[in-house]
Amino acid sequence: MRAISRPGLFAPLLALLVAAAWASLWWWDQGPYGRYLRHGNWSDVGPLRDLCAAVPAAAPLVPGALHVAAWVLMIAAMMLPTTLPLLEAFRRLTAARADRHALLARVILGYVAVWMLFGVAVHLLDAGVHAVVARNPALTFHGWAIGAAVLALAGLYQFSALKYRCLDQCRSPLGFITEAWRGVDARRESWRLGFRHGAFCVGCCWTLMLLMFAVGSGSVGWMLALGAVMATEKNLPWGRALARPLGAGLLLWATAIVAQNA
Repeated sequence: MRAISRPGLFAPLLALLVAAAWASLWWWDQGPYGRYLRHGNWSDVGPLRDLCAAVPAAAPLVPGALHVAAWVLMIAAMMLPTTLPLLEAFRRLTAARADRHALLARVILGYVAVWMLFGVAVHLLDAGVHAVVARNPALTFHGWAIGAAVLALAGLYQFSALKYRCLDQCRSPLGFITEAWRGVDARRESWRLGFRHGAFCVGCCWTLMLLMFAVGSGSVGWMLALGAVMATEKNLPWGRALARPLGAGLLLWATAIVAQNA
């Protein structure tokens, strides 16, 4: 544990964690159960089907547990790199404290908690959309409209004031910590700092994450592309200027889909 407090080790260790998450996602995507990563039905074939049939109580639990595992890996791979500046600034701020590791862990857990809540909401929405499509055969032949609508929503959101307010909070980690951290009730403030930062991160990126469900189908290639875009927006000096061109590109893509299928 002492080694983690050395200034030169934190970023490499976090990078190793992120790399491990990407490697796990790639392995999962390339394996025989890769399609389950793409939000398919976890219990329709293979051992999972047999388990759910043999143990009725496992029917909702097993798919749910696998969805959670997949979402945690996605958060670690895609979102932790975007929050590295805040974690590094907080680590430096608390370097002299005996409980610095516990406080940093609370920041990370608070951040992940927000994305887990968002993941639950999106998975429920995704399941609801699939249920509606299953009951309306006509929608199956016009599935492109759902993808175009999500692309258009993501494109329009890139021009919104809320997007920029959340993005500016994510791009100013030191100022964000100064506003949220007092060090009086350190444990609670650490958790709240991570949760609050996660909320602004979701506010900044939620429509881009939706693209993974509507267009990317959970593929590792799409995760890499979206993760790179979000990291660029938040961490690079010129990242803020990327939002509007990206929005315009998404709107053009949505328009092209409509023109092709309408």
